[in-house]
Amino acid sequence: MRRRQFLGAAGAALATPGLAAAQGTGAGARVLRFIPQADLSTLDPHWNTAYVTRNHGFMVFDTLYGTDADYQPQPQMVQGHTVEEDGRRWTLTLREGLRWHDGEPVLARDCVASIRRWASRDGFGATLMAATDELSAPDDRRILFRLKKPFPMLPNALGKFGVFMPAMMPERLARTPGTTQVTEMVGSGPYRFLAGERVPGARAVYARNERYVPRPEGTPRGTAGPKIVNLDRVEWLTTPDPATAAAALQAGEVDWWDFATPDLLPLLRRNRNLTVAVLDRAGYGASFRMNHLQPPFDNPLVRRVVLGAVDQKDLMIACAGDDPAMWRVPAGVFTPGTPLANDIALDVLSRPRDLERSKRELAAAGYKGEKVAFIVPTDLPHLNAMSEVMADTMKKIGLNVDYQATDWGSVLTRRASKAAPDAGGWSAFVTFSAGADNATPAANTQLRANGQAGWFGWPEDPELETLRDEWFDAPDLQVQKTVAGRMQRRAFETVPFIPLGQYFQATAYRNTLRDVVPNFATFWGLSKTG
Repeated sequence: MRRRQFLGAAGAALATPGLAAAQGTGAGARVLRFIPQADLSTLDPHWNTAYVTRNHGFMVFDTLYGTDADYQPQPQMVQGHTVEEDGRRWTLTLREGLRWHDGEPVLARDCVASIRRWASRDGFGATLMAATDELSAPDDRRILFRLKKPFPMLPNALGKFGVFMPAMMPERLARTPGTTQVTEMVGSGPYRFLAGERVPGARAVYARNERYVPRPEGTPRGTAGPKIVNLDRVEWLTTPDPATAAAALQAGEVDWWDFATPDLLPLLRRNRNLTVAVLDRAGYGASFRMNHLQPPFDNPLVRRVVLGAVDQKDLMIACAGDDPAMWRVPAGVFTPGTPLANDIALDVLSRPRDLERSKRELAAAGYKGEKVAFIVPTDLPHLNAMSEVMADTMKKIGLNVDYQATDWGSVLTRRASKAAPDAGGWSAFVTFSAGADNATPAANTQLRANGQAGWFGWPEDPELETLRDEWFDAPDLQVQKTVAGRMQRRAFETVPFIPLGQYFQATAYRNTLRDVVPNFATFWGLSKTG
C-alpha cells in the first residue's frame, strides 16, 4: 500500500468511533473533533500535573479569576472583591446565577472547600494558605480571607491557568482528600463531561453546558472574559501516531490537531484548507527531571555532571525541528523573554560540550554504575525525541541507562512512586511545562525544592525555598529580578532539574474554525462553519 493510501485509510479509521458516537446528537449538531496532545488518563485537575488534564479541567470547571493574554488576573466566577485592613482582609463576591452541572447553586462554601483542596496540592496555593489566618464563607455569595500579612497576588493564585488549576467544584467533591482522585466530573464550567462516552485510550466527549453563565462583559482572552460556547459537542480522539493525525486533519475527519509534529508542518502548511499557528506566545519549557531520593541522582555531583553534558540546541532540534524560530536556547530556570529570565550562571548551558570530560567528572563524582531507570513516553513525539537525545548523552558520559519505553499515562502514574527503580520506581524522565508557569517562582513547580512535599523528583534545598519566600516578599520588580538571579545560580549548584530549552508548539486546525482564542486549547469563543 502506498503512503498516501495508508494515511487516508488510517484517518478514516480514526474518525469512525467519533462519528458513531455523534449519531445521537441530532441533525445540525455543531460537533468539533479534536486530537489532544495525549490521552486523558486522569480527570481530576487537582490531582495531576499533566497539561491534558489541565485542558480538560477548563472544559468542565471554572475558576474564581481568569488570566488574560497579558497574564493579568481578571474576575471570572467572582463579581469582584474588596480589600481592607491594609491588605489583610479580602472579600470575594460570587456572581449571581452560577450553577453546578447537576443544577445546584454554586455557594461560597463550595469554593472555600475547593480552595483548601487545591492548595493542599499546589505550591502557589500552599503559599497563599500559609499567609492566611482564616478562610470562610460568611454567606452564600461571599468568600472571606483574613491574612497574616498582605498578599497582593491572591487573584493571581486563584486565577492561575497552569497545572493544578484552581478548579471550583461542589463541596461534596471538594471534601475528597487531595491524595485521592475525584472521578465524578461535576463543575460549573462551559462544558459537561459525558462520562458514559469516555473510552480510556481513545475518546473523551463534552457537551455544551446549557446552564453556564458567561461573564457579561469583555472579550475572551486567555482564560478571562466571557466563555461563550458556540458548539454542541466536542470529541477528543486520542491519536498517538502523527501520520494518522495529519491524514485525518487533511481529510476533514477531525477539525483540530493540538500538537502538530515539526516534521509534518511543511505538509500541513501547504494545505490551503488548514491554518498552522503558534497560539501560546510563552511557549513551553522542556526539562529533565531526576529522582533525588534514589541513586545515582541523590548525588548532587552526578546531577551537575549531567547538567554540564546537556546540549540544549540538539534537544530543541529533536523536539521542534530545524527552524530556530520555533525554539530558544540557552534557557535557564525562568522562561526566556519574561521579566525574571536572566543570564546568571547560564554559561553552564552555553559553553561547548565535552562529553569525555563529563565522563571523567562522573567517575570522580563517585558514580558506582547504578542503573538509571529512564521512563520514556512513546505516544508524545516531542518528549520521545528529546528522551532519545538524553539517553544517548547519558550513555556517552558513562551512565548505565535502562531505557523503559511506555505510554504517557503510565509515565504519569509511575513518576508518583518513591520506590527504588527495581521495585517499580524510576530514576529520570523528560517532561515539559508551560512557559507562563515557569515565568515566576509562584507557579514554577520544577523549581520547588521542598523535599517529599514537592513535585515528582522531590529535591530538597532549604536555601532555594528561602529565596522563593524572599521573592514573594520583594517590594518591586527590580528586587524580584535580583532574587531570581540568585535562585538561578543556586539551582545550577544543586540542580533540582535540568532545563532543556524553550520551544513553541505549533497547532493545526481546519479553516472552518473561526475565532480560535490564542491560548492553550480552549473551546469557548470559537465557532465552526460548514
